Amino acid sequence: MDTSTRRLLTAIMFLLLAMIAGVVGYQVVEGWSFFDSLYMTIITLATVGYGETNPLTPTGRVFTMFLIMIGVGALTYGLTAATAFVVEGTLTDIIGRRRMDAEIGQLRDHIILCGIGETGRHIAGEFLKTQVAFIAVDKDSDRIKQMSKIGRFLYVEGDATDDETLMRAHIKEARGLITAFPEDRDNVFVILTARGLNPNLRIVSRVNEDESRVKLLKAGADETVSTNFIGGLRMASVMTRPTVVSFLDKMLRAGGDDVRVAEAKIPSGSNLVGSTLGEARIYERASLTVIAIARGDKYELNPGPDARLQEGNGIIVCCSVAQLEKLRGLVAG
Repeated sequence: MDTSTRRLLTAIMFLLLAMIAGVVGYQVVEGWSFFDSLYMTIITLATVGYGETNPLTPTGRVFTMFLIMIGVGALTYGLTAATAFVVEGTLTDIIGRRRMDAEIGQLRDHIILCGIGETGRHIAGEFLKTQVAFIAVDKDSDRIKQMSKIGRFLYVEGDATDDETLMRAHIKEARGLITAFPEDRDNVFVILTARGLNPNLRIVSRVNEDESRVKLLKAGADETVSTNFIGGLRMASVMTRPTVVSFLDKMLRAGGDDVRVAEAKIPSGSNLVGSTLGEARIYERASLTVIAIARGDKYELNPGPDARLQEGNGIIVCCSVAQLEKLRGLVAG
C-alpha cells in the first residue's frame, strides 16, 4: 500500500473514531438519544454551526469544545490526505487498474509473460511491435513502471509462482506462457504452477545454466532458450556473416518496422487443405512469397508450386503484421 493511500485510510479511521467518541460522549454526558448524539457530533465535527440540538450543560460544552478541536484537526488532515491521493495519481491508478482488469477479463488466446527484467522487456517490446496480445506478470512495481515507457501494456502485479496471480492473468484462457526470470529455480516454480493450472498451455522458459535445461523440461516446459547460447551465436555470426545478420535483423527485429518471419498454420476444414501451393495463389491474394512449409518437425524450404498443403502445415513467410492477418484469413477460409 502506497503512502497516500495509507494516509487517506488513516484520516478516515480518525474521523470514524472521533464520531464514535462524540456519540458515546453525548450519550454519557448529556443522556441524549443515539440519533440526537449522532446529529450533534456530525455538525460539531463539520463546524457548520447549526446550533445545539438540546441545551448543553457546562460539562457538555467543555466536551463540545474538545470535539470541535478534534474535528478541525481530523478534517484538515483528511483534506490533505485526499488532495495527496488525487494529486499523486493514486486515484488515477485505481481507475486505470479497474479498466485494465476489465480488458484482461476479455482476453482469450493470449500469452502470459512472467518476469520483465532485461530479457522480459525485449520480449514485451517485440509483442507490442507485432501486436501480440499478452499480459506481463511481475511483483516489482518499479520494473512495471519502467517498462511502461516502451508503450501501454496489460499487467498483473504479483508473484508469478502463486496460483492466484496466474489466475488473475486468466491462465486458463491463455495459449502460451513465457517465463524469463534470471534464476532457473524461479522459472521451475513458475512452470510447475502454470502447468498445474493449464495442462494444455505452451510454455517457453529462459534457461541460464546448461544443467538446468533438463529440470525445466521435466517441470513441464515445452521449449527452453539460453540467452547466453543465443548471445554467443549472435556475436560469432556478426563477426563472420555480417551481411546475413543484417538481413535477419531487418526481417526479425528491425527498428520501427513490423516486418517479421512468421507462420500461419492450416487448420482443419481450411479450403487450402489438399491444394497445391500454386492452386492456393498466396502470392496473388496476399502479396506474399512462401519461403518454407513446416510439416511437423521437418521443413520444406523454397517450396515449388506443386508442393501440397495439408492440415497442420505451417506456411512460413516474411511479412508485415497486416499481411500476416490477411494470410491467416486465407488459411482459415
